[in-house]
Amino acid sequence: MPVRMELSRILIRELTDVQLIELTEAEPASEDAPRSFPIVIGLPEAQAIERRLSGLTPKRPQTHDLLASVITTLGAILESVEITELSEGTFYACLNLTGPDGSEVKVDARPSDAIALGIASGVAIFVDESVIEEAATPDPGDMEL
Repeated sequence: MPVRMELSRILIRELTDVQLIELTEAEPASEDAPRSFPIVIGLPEAQAIERRLSGLTPKRPQTHDLLASVITTLGAILESVEITELSEGTFYACLNLTGPDGSEVKVDARPSDAIALGIASGVAIFVDESVIEEAATPDPGDMEL
């Protein structure tokens, strides 16, 4: 079952290839502290997310802006992004779209791209419960996209 998460932190270290974002449970099911976990992402994706969070708009469309424009131009709506699986340290995600005819469409995506697009589009981020359980303890250095 998907759980709504929020981007709670972004760590950019420009001198390395390892950038981190942290997702935290938006509405914890119990009185315990919200669950959270890190995801390793690339520098371009980290910078794109940081620009959006800072309210900066580049002069020319970036990759995530282009994809958002294509989705809109084709008459579809990005409803949410979802991290669906964690396998051997690699996260998998999809874009949840509604087509112009009302059909539900899932598009495979890297989590970093999905989250960057989700942040740019202001849509919810969901993570499958099994991913949260598995991702809660590993070392972030062991994960890759």
